[in-house]
Amino acid sequence: MTVIADQEGRSKEAAVGDPHRPSDGPHRRYLPLLYRAAGINALLVLAAVAVTIAVLAPGRVSSLALDEEVLVLVLAVILVAIANVYLLRRVVGPVQALTALTRQVDFANLGQRMPGAEQSSEAGELALTFNEMLSRLESERRDSAGRVLRAQESERLRIAQELHDQVGQELTVVLLGLERISWQAPPTLCDDVTTVRNAVRKSLDDVRRIAIELRPEALDDLGLASALAVLAERFSERLGVDISDRISPDLPALPDETELVVYRVAQEALTNVARHSASSRADLTVEHARGRLTLTVRDYGLGLPRHVTGGSGVRGMRERATLIGATIEIGNRHPGPGCEVRLEVPLRA
Repeated sequence: MTVIADQEGRSKEAAVGDPHRPSDGPHRRYLPLLYRAAGINALLVLAAVAVTIAVLAPGRVSSLALDEEVLVLVLAVILVAIANVYLLRRVVGPVQALTALTRQVDFANLGQRMPGAEQSSEAGELALTFNEMLSRLESERRDSAGRVLRAQESERLRIAQELHDQVGQELTVVLLGLERISWQAPPTLCDDVTTVRNAVRKSLDDVRRIAIELRPEALDDLGLASALAVLAERFSERLGVDISDRISPDLPALPDETELVVYRVAQEALTNVARHSASSRADLTVEHARGRLTLTVRDYGLGLPRHVTGGSGVRGMRERATLIGATIEIGNRHPGPGCEVRLEVPLRA
């Protein structure tokens, strides 16, 4: 009911109109600048013609309506108006293009720019200023996302170490104590002790798994290719999804931050496959060519519903991609069922 009410409220708000929101093209409440300027110029031309006739030939004003020169005058005015509109369109066109681009800017991807932005006119300078503003926003967004993600990874590392060093060791001590008690317990309690011991062993395995997912040791010890292979194997064993991995064996050396982003995107994509796709198999591919490293995760399940932009996991993948200057595409496969996540990372020398 809350969702329905919210949608109805948004519909009403859109119908009434928000005075602080720029109006869309089909719903604008003003005459475009091009037609206003053309109308003003046309009125000025007509006024100039009328004044010229009245001054130079005052005696012909009354008989002008019957003169054949009226047709020539009207055609001349029409030609002037057409030329005026054409010239004004070339002047006002960049402003209209900038307005259209402003409406289409995607704040999740601020890589769009206004082409032909030069200080050759007011419109060009405005477009150049707009591009500079997008560049500043993109830089600030990348810096803020980098700080947040680095803080998250630092916290993940701290929690993983505490789970491994403290909780894991304490559970190991409990497991050894239960092992010793099982040899001394009476036969009537052996089954109960065995049940508790198995539960503690399972909890210890879960703690180790969570610690590895929080901070992948294989990524630090074995590199990106081996870490992704271990990730695919672990997902296959734990979730029952047949994951086929094809990882290029000669991946170039990457910065630690880039390797971590690629690993996290693959991890989140496989998690979404297991949770939402209802697919029994998936493909994980990593390859590099033409100065770009490409990670692709495909599934054969339900795909993305229409008009769904994704939750926090998808936003997290996009933010991580922005952090290293990579591009990510998430969408349904064509042709065929399922969804595809494609991350392209530029390789810098």
